[in-house]
Amino acid sequence: MFYESSAWKKHKSCGTSSLLPMTPKKPQQWLQVVGHAGSFHVGDYGTLLKRFCEGEQQCYLGLMEDVLKPFVPAYHGVVQRDEQNYNMMDNLLTHFNRPAIMDCKMGSRTYLEGELLVARERPQPRKDMYEKMVAVDPEAPTVQERAQQAVLKTRYMQWRETLSSTTSLGFRIEGFKKSNEECHTNFKRTKSREQVVEALDNFVDANKHIVWGYLRRLKKLRQILEASDFFRTHEVVGSSLLFLHDWTGRTGVWMIDFGKTEALPAHLTLDHRTPWVDGNREDGYLWGLDNLIDILTNMLPLT
Repeated sequence: MFYESSAWKKHKSCGTSSLLPMTPKKPQQWLQVVGHAGSFHVGDYGTLLKRFCEGEQQCYLGLMEDVLKPFVPAYHGVVQRDEQNYNMMDNLLTHFNRPAIMDCKMGSRTYLEGELLVARERPQPRKDMYEKMVAVDPEAPTVQERAQQAVLKTRYMQWRETLSSTTSLGFRIEGFKKSNEECHTNFKRTKSREQVVEALDNFVDANKHIVWGYLRRLKKLRQILEASDFFRTHEVVGSSLLFLHDWTGRTGVWMIDFGKTEALPAHLTLDHRTPWVDGNREDGYLWGLDNLIDILTNMLPLT
C-alpha cells in the first residue's frame, strides 16, 4: 500500500488488487493506489514487501531505534522473492476496514541537493522535460528554451515545484482514494490554501471527527519530530505522510518513503523550518507540517 509518488502522475485511475480474506497469514485487504509495477508485494502475517533500496533500509534500521518508531511502519528486515530483494515492513492497511487513503508529499522540495549538483555538472538540455513542461504550461519555457525545444534538468526540477503547494505551503497532496473507490490524482496545480482545503474536505467527506483524529496524530508527530535525533540529522526529501481512515472513525498517519532521505555530515543538523537555500540542506518538512496542522485546525468549528 506504500506509494512511489512519481507514479501518481502516470495513472489516471487507481489500480487495486483483489481483496484478500482475513486469514492468519493474510491482511484483510491490500490496495496499492499507485506505484511502479513490481515494486510491492503482499507478505505473510500482515506485512508488505517493497523493492529493496539500501538507503531506505538504513533509514528504517535507524528509525527502529528512534523515538519516531511509532510513526513509521515496523521494519522486519530483507527478504528475497523470485531472486529480488525486498524490504519487509508492516502493511498499515491491515487494521482498517476498506479505508480511505491519502498520500501527502512533505517538504519544500522533492529533489536532493546532490541531484541538483549532478545536473549542473552535466548540463544537458532535455527535450523530454521540455515536452512535460509545455504539456502543463505552454507559456513556461523561455524564448531560448522554446528555440531549443529543450530545458535543463535543474530548471525543470525547480520549475515543477512551483506549480503545486510544495513551495508555497511545504507539502502537496499527491493523491487520494476514498472508501467508495473514488480516486483523485490530479493535484499538479493545487497550490493555494483554498484549493488544499477543498481537496482535504473532499477526502474526509466533511467529517469533523475524522479531521480531529488526524489533527491529534499530526500534533503528536510534530512533538516527536522535534525531539528526534534521526530527524535532526537527516535531510528528509521525497518522503510522504500516509493518511488512513475508515467508516468506524479510526484514523492513522504514518511517515513513509525514505528512498531519498540522506544522513547529514556529522557537523550539521537541520531544524526543517528554515527556508532552503542551496547548500544548507534544509527540507522544509516541519514548515509543511505546521501549515498542514494549521489548515486542518481551521477546517474545524471554533467551539
